[in-house]
Amino acid sequence: MVTLLTEREGKVGASFRHGRKSSRRAAGGVEPFHTLDVLLEDRGRELLALKESRLVTVREGVVRSLEAMDAAGAVLRWARHLLPARHADPAAWTTLVGLLDALDRQKAGPRSLQALAGLRLLASVGYALELGRCVVCGRPCPDGAPAFVDAGRGGLVCQRCGGARRRLEGRTRELAARAQRGEDDPRAGEEGLERLTVPGWLTPSEAGDLLGLVSEAMAAHADLDPAR
Repeated sequence: MVTLLTEREGKVGASFRHGRKSSRRAAGGVEPFHTLDVLLEDRGRELLALKESRLVTVREGVVRSLEAMDAAGAVLRWARHLLPARHADPAAWTTLVGLLDALDRQKAGPRSLQALAGLRLLASVGYALELGRCVVCGRPCPDGAPAFVDAGRGGLVCQRCGGARRRLEGRTRELAARAQRGEDDPRAGEEGLERLTVPGWLTPSEAGDLLGLVSEAMAAHADLDPAR
């Protein structure tokens, strides 16, 4: 049994009969972190049948780095739980492919890329965090000011409305908002996640804060334990 995140059909479940014993190419062509070309057969059941699979993009840079594999595995796990079955999501597909390519080329720190991809996945399925104003009273937060954020409630909660456990500094909040909008460091010239090439765009502390925020949002919307 395999779960495939596909460009045309979205997330699908598939079975490959005797896949562990078969000498056919599909047996060795369903490894994670790489891009595959697959032939699926719909037999009218919940699971599709995987007939053929071949590797078309091999990302050796990911599988050679434990940090890169951890980041890629976490984001793919988020996608598996967050994305609906059999629903194509071009934005999510672009985010996942961009993440894997950036990790493969080691363009930026894995934790920074993981945080960025998580924010974009949430935005692509309608769970973008409100980072500009309080989600309770609607009061705007001044640019550059720190703010309390409750991912389960959907974004900022001002002190008048009770605040929240997590506090983001103004710069971190700004970077998170830009990431959700698909913007990266303007000094870099590439597209998508590949634009995150300037060292220090996210500091380790900022990446950690955003990863915590994403984990809380995943727990609220995808029923994922943030401690795992």
